[in-house]
Amino acid sequence: MSQSILVIDDDEGVRDAFDLALEDSGYRVLLASGGIEGLEIAARETIDMIFLDLKMPDIDGVETMRRLRAGGCSCPIYIVTAFMPEFLDQLSAAAREGLLFGLVQKPLSADQIRSIVRGSLNGPEEIR
Repeated sequence: MSQSILVIDDDEGVRDAFDLALEDSGYRVLLASGGIEGLEIAARETIDMIFLDLKMPDIDGVETMRRLRAGGCSCPIYIVTAFMPEFLDQLSAAAREGLLFGLVQKPLSADQIRSIVRGSLNGPEEIR
């Protein structure tokens, strides 16, 4: 069975870019348009990695990550953002709480997306 990657982002173009970048790489890509939908998918599917937007209309990425971790999700989570300074305190607090995540800046090229996935799913090191 192929590894599953969940992309949670309210921007359809971003979701499509991740889907296109990964479609021929053998990964199963699941797409969610917001935090609530992402949590629902994660509750019913086995997820190996998550790309998560910070600023979304339903619940923000930090809260989505907290709920994912509280629900038992231990897979690598990468927060993908154009870096919203108003979230810096929340991200710092999440790190202090021991929540593990990576932080990458939008936009990402297809090669960057594939490289992050390969490194996270095939590498032994934790992502913080």
